[in-house]
Order: sequence, then C-alpha cells, then structure tokens
Amino acid sequence: MFRNVNQRLATRGNLLDFVDQALFLGLRATGQSAVTQIVWVYDHGVDMDGVRRFHRNMGYGMAGRLIEPSPLPFGRHRWVTSLGPAAPLRIAPRPRPRTELSDWVDESAQQPIDPQFGPSWHMSVLPMTDGSTAVSLVGSHCVADGGGALLTVYESVMGARRHLGYPPPRSRTWLRALSADLRQTVRDIPELARTVVAAVRFLAKRRKDQPASDATVPKTPAVGMTDDPVTAPAVAVIIPIDDWDARSAELGGNSYAMLAALCARLAVHQGRALADDGTVGLVVPINDRTLEDTRANAVNLAYVRIDPTAVTTDLRDARTAIRDALKTMRETPDEALALLPLTPFIPKAAVRRTADLAFGFTSEPVSCSNVGDLPDDVTRLDGTPADLVIMRGVDQHVTRHVLEERRGLLTVVCGRLAGKVSMTVVGYQPGAPNTKAWLRESIRASLDELGLTGTLV
Repeated sequence: MFRNVNQRLATRGNLLDFVDQALFLGLRATGQSAVTQIVWVYDHGVDMDGVRRFHRNMGYGMAGRLIEPSPLPFGRHRWVTSLGPAAPLRIAPRPRPRTELSDWVDESAQQPIDPQFGPSWHMSVLPMTDGSTAVSLVGSHCVADGGGALLTVYESVMGARRHLGYPPPRSRTWLRALSADLRQTVRDIPELARTVVAAVRFLAKRRKDQPASDATVPKTPAVGMTDDPVTAPAVAVIIPIDDWDARSAELGGNSYAMLAALCARLAVHQGRALADDGTVGLVVPINDRTLEDTRANAVNLAYVRIDPTAVTTDLRDARTAIRDALKTMRETPDEALALLPLTPFIPKAAVRRTADLAFGFTSEPVSCSNVGDLPDDVTRLDGTPADLVIMRGVDQHVTRHVLEERRGLLTVVCGRLAGKVSMTVVGYQPGAPNTKAWLRESIRASLDELGLTGTLV
C-alpha cells in the first residue's frame, strides 16, 4: 500500500496532486506562503528587449497555470490555464546603491503572489548606481518547486513555450463542476477507506515512538509578540566550484557531503538543538521530476543525521550517512505519503498541525537542498550570461509568533552553475539578534571551520 504516491498520482488530467493541494490548503489556512526566488545580477546594464522576451516566455509550462478550487469543501482542486506574463514587468523607479541589493531582493520576495487569483509569479528589475543591474523572479511554491521553476527558466531562455493543455478558468459551470467533483470523490472512496485505516495505525505509531523529550518541550511563549509579518534574514554565498570540490576531496567527501557539513556547522553556530547523541538532523529534498512531470512539487525527502564535530576534518562519515539515507528513502517509502488522499478532508484549522505530525523529523530540523549541476544557459536571462545567479526559498507573511513557536528556521539552498557554487542561507533563532550581520558571522565562522572562503551577498 505504501508505494510511491507521488509517482502514482503524477498525472491525472488537470487534478492537483495531493501534495500540491495540501500546500495550497496550508496557504489558505495560515496565510503563509512559500515562494521560490531566482536573482540574476549583471555587472553592467541588461538588454531590456531580452529581459522582456524572457518575461513573455516565462508565462508557459508550469508557470502558465493557476489553481481552481473545487466547489465541494472536500473536493479535488484542478489546474486551469493562465498563459503569458502573470503581472507587468516591474522596473525600479530609481537606481539604488549596490549595497542595497540584498534589501531589494527581500523586498521583491515579499511582493504579493497568489496561486488561485494571480499573479502566481512576477519579475522585477533594479538598476544600480554603479551601472550594474539585478533581475528578480519570484514564484509561488504552489505552482512550481525549485526544480520546476528552474526547468521553466531554462525553457524560457531557450524560447520553448510548453502548453500543458489545461482548460481555461471557469470553463465548467458551478453545477457541472459540482457533479464532476462528486463523481471523482466516489471514485476515490476505496482509496480513502484504505487511507483511513493506514492513518489510524500511522498516527498511533508516531505518538508511541515520539521521544518524550520531543513531546514535552514547551513552545516559546508568545507574550508581547505580534502577528505582524517578519522577514527572516537571508544571505547568499558564492564559492568557486574548483575551490569547493578541491576542499571536499581533501576531506574525503563530495559536494553533497560538504553542503551537509556546512548545514551542520551553521546549526551549531545558530544554537539549533542537537540530539542526545550530538548529531544534527537534516531534511534533504531530492528531486523526483521528469520532463513530462506536471506536479508543482516533485520531491522526496531523505532524513540524515550528521555529527557536526567530525565534519571539519573528515567528510567520509557524512558521505556515508547521506548514501545510507538515500538508500533508505528508495527502499522504505515514507508512510506519511499514504495519508495524502485525506488531504481534501482535513479542516483548515488542522492543516499545519497535521503536517507537523506527519512530516516532522526533529524538533529543530535543518533543510538542506542541493539542486546540483545546472546548465549554464540558466544564467542567460537577457541572452547573455549573468555575472551572478542567486537561488533561494523564502516564506511570505510568516509572523514572529510562528517562527518562535517553531523554535526557529534554518534553510540552505545550493546549486552549481557557470563555475560557481551558489547558495542562500535563511536563518532565524529565538533569542538571537536575527539580523543579516548575525547570520553573516555564523556563515563566515562555518566556512572558516571547513577551510572554505566565499563571497557573501
């Protein structure tokens, strides 16, 4: 029963995959949305005709769609087409100093997007006073994850406009939609019945296996906190690939082990809680997408424990731990995936708690995402290679209350392209200064311990 639900449900007409619907329901329940952001930085002006051409091309493939909810409270949501630019190209009214680039990237990431009403993505251009230029692309995670966004970027650079064949919005009358979604629910009943049985067993087992220390850790009091949104500090790190690979080899590891080591050291410097055995828990998303895959989120999760003290001198154990975790992921499917058919029936108020229970790994996990080697064409936004490309995943409308309740955040996204390792660290820790200067100190210390030097943006 616990076969790979993601693959089994990858393509079913224009129905959303259960994972994608769960993410959308989470957005509607909490108001907090995950976005993918890619930033191109040119040390000179850009060809605006090329930028506009990319902007037009971007509105196809996975970016050329929106989510149309079912009229049934427990119905399956569907994709509808939304081709072309989702929003006008934003050009900053005045140049800003290069020192304000990081702040502008944050501001761009917080501009409104909506996977149902649109725009589900947008682009902005910033000329800077030193003659350089930055272009930001921000898209809803409900429409495409990082792998899907990068694939769409590549297609847009190459001028490939994919039509996924979805119907236009509101092409079904309310009565037809209600009838069709009721029939779909009836077809899903056998699977739902099996899922209910599996859910009872899974949740009982999870509660029994949950460590007492994990279950009794009190939540951070929210006294004096407001529900105003906050932006967790984010810092980009650029390292020459040759330096990265050479140091990884010296320590007996590879690129994946080095990234895991960096995440582990960052966790230590930011005061993330360690397990009783002194290890750090990493959640490692693994791309599960094919070119024909239309899921918004096509990843599997591997769970790795890393000893942060050993990685500064030897990466062999980290490399072995990652290899074993990937083997476990392939051979022992995550039982939580079997619960996904219940997604449409979960009350909005329970969405976040259910997700925490089903997918929680440690009380303070570290997300370690490596998108691997990317084609250099991804850098050619305007037809010429950018001097710098930054990739990151951030949250919109997350409140201090939520960040404190979750006991912080540490997310690292890393990719390799055009001779550089480009990564972004997003970090927040209760009781810490939580400024970019504080985060940069943690990053520099971690890099130094691993024998690496990088440029921080």
